[in-house]
Amino acid sequence: MNTVTVLKSLAVMLALSAFVSCGGGSASSAVSQGDTLSLDYARLLTIVTHEDFTEVSVSNPWDSTKILNTYILVPASEPLPKRLPAGTVVRTPLSAALIYSSVHNSLICELGAVNAVKGVCDAQYIHERSLKKRIADGAVMDCGNSMSPDIERIISLSPDAILLSPFENSGGYGKLGQLGVPIIECADYMEISPLARAEWMKFYGMLFGRKEFADTLFSHTVKEYNALAALVDTVRHRPKVLIDRLYGQSWYVPGAVSTMGRFIEDAGGTNPFDEYKRSGSIGLSAEEVLYKAQDADVWAIRYSQPVDKTLDELGRDNAIYREFDAFKNKRVYGCNTGKVRFYEEVPFHPQWLLNDLIMLCHPELSQVKGNRYFTELFIE
Repeated sequence: MNTVTVLKSLAVMLALSAFVSCGGGSASSAVSQGDTLSLDYARLLTIVTHEDFTEVSVSNPWDSTKILNTYILVPASEPLPKRLPAGTVVRTPLSAALIYSSVHNSLICELGAVNAVKGVCDAQYIHERSLKKRIADGAVMDCGNSMSPDIERIISLSPDAILLSPFENSGGYGKLGQLGVPIIECADYMEISPLARAEWMKFYGMLFGRKEFADTLFSHTVKEYNALAALVDTVRHRPKVLIDRLYGQSWYVPGAVSTMGRFIEDAGGTNPFDEYKRSGSIGLSAEEVLYKAQDADVWAIRYSQPVDKTLDELGRDNAIYREFDAFKNKRVYGCNTGKVRFYEEVPFHPQWLLNDLIMLCHPELSQVKGNRYFTELFIE
């Protein structure tokens, strides 16, 4: 694609940007209130249905007083309503989406909308077979690294929406934000419970014309998750669960109101770091983690390498690991994310990880199935 063609395409897309951002209709306070969709878990989403459009507001995860973005979903088969609230108009169902994350790509494929994915980023992390084949066949364009995507390829792709994960203080989206293409900010990863994040599939189902499928899938997820959590409601012993290991100089542990913290609680375990009343992870030194979690009963580690890690190898990685009781008692479990689809599956199928964690904490419960992700680290 030569430079002149790129510039012409960019000019056309910039000319359309005003139309996209204001919706091609007029914002008006006269728009009816609509019906607010009841969401049981997600706290960052508000969905209001109207007669001829759906309004979806995403709260700012880093400032609860602000809205990160508002999307006005209008069926592509219908003309734009004359009166619309302020927001980014998205014509649905999407048919030529650029999706940055393998997490969301995997869900969209599961919802049966793989043909609507026309571009991806970070293709090397995608394991979903049908999508990998479409990338190899050239039906889906690889737009490069998600941190610095290939703008020329994105322009030539001419997507009808871009799905990406927002970050605090990102400073906007640079040239990407100037293309006039709706940017769907997928802030689901900032929810504070597994089911809250999973409930975002309802929104994604609306975007791709798979609402009923997504609603059914979520209902099934909730039923399985809550049934598993109920198994440990009355357990007396709640073992301490240590998560992951050092990355560089920091060991990122789950805060009390983080998604992983909630996983541990729902699995009948105890988070050694629940004194940190925060969502997300907290970076600590190895010495701080040893001080607070040396007596942890169970240690679950995520890693990625060609050959599965052994207990001896872990001990060689850092001598401090040998000081933990879980290491001494050989209760260390690993998930090789280079071989299993942990990061692609867990966000929208949290029941599968919960099953694993219950198995690690309470192997005596016969109702729990075999592990999907974590296996015991064996001695060489």
